Amino acid sequence: MNQDFIRSLPGHERFMRDTWLHRIHVDPLLLLLLSLVIFYGLVVLYSAVNQNQALFDAQLLRIGLSFVGLIIAAQLPPRLYVRYAPFVYVFGVLLLVAVLLFGVKVKGSQRWLEIAGSFRFQPSELMKIAVPLAVAWYFHQRPLPPSFKDVIVALAIVAVPAGCIVAQPDLGTGILVAGAGLSVVVLAGLSWRWVLYAFLAMAAAAPGLWYMLQEYQRQRILTLFDPERDPLGAGWNIIQSTTAIGSGGVWGKGLLQGTQSHLDF
Repeated sequence: MNQDFIRSLPGHERFMRDTWLHRIHVDPLLLLLLSLVIFYGLVVLYSAVNQNQALFDAQLLRIGLSFVGLIIAAQLPPRLYVRYAPFVYVFGVLLLVAVLLFGVKVKGSQRWLEIAGSFRFQPSELMKIAVPLAVAWYFHQRPLPPSFKDVIVALAIVAVPAGCIVAQPDLGTGILVAGAGLSVVVLAGLSWRWVLYAFLAMAAAAPGLWYMLQEYQRQRILTLFDPERDPLGAGWNIIQSTTAIGSGGVWGKGLLQGTQSHLDF
C-alpha cells in the first residue's frame, strides 16, 4: 500500500480498506458529509431562485467540475504537494505583483490579468490554496510546536500575498487568504495563549485599522450594522434577508413557498 495514503483516523482504517473509494484515495465519511451539505444547498438554492432551472443547472455543472478536480487532486501523492508548494507560492506572488503593475481594472479594483486580450483570470484565487500549502511546507521538516522564529517566518509567508491582495483592493479575499494560512500556523501547535494575545492585539489596533480602510469598505461595515442607511442600495440584500427570516419564522414558509423569491425581490 502506498504509505502516502494510509489513513490514521481511529477505527477507520479497516472500513477504508474494504471500499473502492480507498483505491482512489477518497475518505468515505468525508465524501458522505460533503455530499449531504451539497445536496441540502442545492435544495435550498432551487427554492430560493424560484425554481430557475438555468441557475440550478449552472450550479450542478460547477459541482460536477469540482468533484472531478477533487478526484484528480486525490490521486497526487502528498510528497508531490510538498515538493512543489514553494514554487506554486512564488509563482502566485509574482502574478499578484503583475496584477498591481499592469492588471485589468474593473469597477475600481485591479484584480485580474488579461491574456491575449480576451481571457481574464484572478491570481488571488490561486493563493487560497498556495498560501496554506506554503506554510505547511515550511513547517514540514521543523520541530513542532513551532518556535517564535518559525512563527514569524510563517506570518511573513502569509502577509506578503495577503498584503498584495488587499492593495488591489480586495479586502474580502485578502482576509480569506490570510485566514487559510493562519489556520495552518494554529494547527501546527501554536499555543492558544499566543492566539489570544493576537486577538487582543487586533482588537486594540481596530480603531487605527478603521481609518486605513477605503471609504467603500467602511460603508459596507456600517451598512451591515445599519442597513436602513441605504435601504434601496447597499442595504437591500440585508433587509430582504431579515424580511424572509421574519416572515418564515423558526420553521420557514416551506420548500418552494418563500415569498421573497416568488415575488422577485
